[in-house]
Amino acid sequence: MRMDAIAARELAAKILHSAGASPDHAAIVADCLVSADLRGVGSHGISRLMIYCERFDSRLVNPQPNFTFPREKNAAILMDADNGPGAVAGVAAMDKAIEKAKVHGMASCAVAHANHFGIAAYYGMRTLEHDMIGLAFTNAPANVAPWGGKKTYFGTNPICFTAPALTKRPIVFDAATSVVARGKILLAEIENQDIPEGWALDPGGNPTTNAKTALAGSMLPFAAYKGYGIAMMIEILCAMLSGSAFGPHTGELYGNKNRQQDISMFFCAIDIASFTDTHDFKTRMDQMIDEVKSAEKAPGVEEIFMPGEIEFCNEDYNLEHGIKVGPGVLRDLTELCKKYKLNLDPHDCLK
Repeated sequence: MRMDAIAARELAAKILHSAGASPDHAAIVADCLVSADLRGVGSHGISRLMIYCERFDSRLVNPQPNFTFPREKNAAILMDADNGPGAVAGVAAMDKAIEKAKVHGMASCAVAHANHFGIAAYYGMRTLEHDMIGLAFTNAPANVAPWGGKKTYFGTNPICFTAPALTKRPIVFDAATSVVARGKILLAEIENQDIPEGWALDPGGNPTTNAKTALAGSMLPFAAYKGYGIAMMIEILCAMLSGSAFGPHTGELYGNKNRQQDISMFFCAIDIASFTDTHDFKTRMDQMIDEVKSAEKAPGVEEIFMPGEIEFCNEDYNLEHGIKVGPGVLRDLTELCKKYKLNLDPHDCLK
């Protein structure tokens, strides 16, 4: 099924506002979720609304936080998110880094005491309109076994890197340090589907294709020991620098009705003009993109894609045709509308 993106964003914002978020904050979280769906990352889209609202209702997430900046030294910033929604905290932190980068050339903001923030690209891409390079990281609940282990320790700890070009689409690399984002397994469970072999291990450390069993077990890092090392790097930048929970001490998003998550993040904005001529940089980016895309292709390959290019194509298509919505997600949206006594029917948003 397909749902109109604008209607989905409005519906999500109304649901989040009913759950206690301010109108402005509800709009940011809704936009983040629908942006994920538009880019074809349904695992981080409106499928997350149910758990977000459950945690608002139980006050495990502060729906109206007061962000503070307990440490700020030139271009180095520490932000306390006051247990607020991850998307709202992420936007505030990246915008703060952008503001400081305009003065100092580059700036970083570590975020303490936050919650799940969705797709990292949502924040990295905020730097592009300012002709900056962006970096966005977050830690996550322990769902990935360290390389060689069978018990979880690190989160899926995504990494995002963005860079503008002149006439070409920007480079937007956004990936979990696990083989896939855990949200893809969660979505498979919601829709009662199997997962491919090689994504996860069962509780005994054996490969599994059952989504429910995988969620009880552990995910695998991408690229073996290399993904494990990068996950640790992100944990250090996010949790250790900010003083938030790390590894298995971070709270789960699902199946956790008694404790806050205490998620941490790290954002960096790099002002290109402080290093080189912006027009020259973007012209050279165009050249690199053209050269990579015109490279000799391996057998069976029709096109070489740049990081983020497929997601931009998805966005163009989904803006016109609507975002994908499975029956499980549609059921959840309907239940939320009934729960908050909203005179709305998600089926009316279908294309």
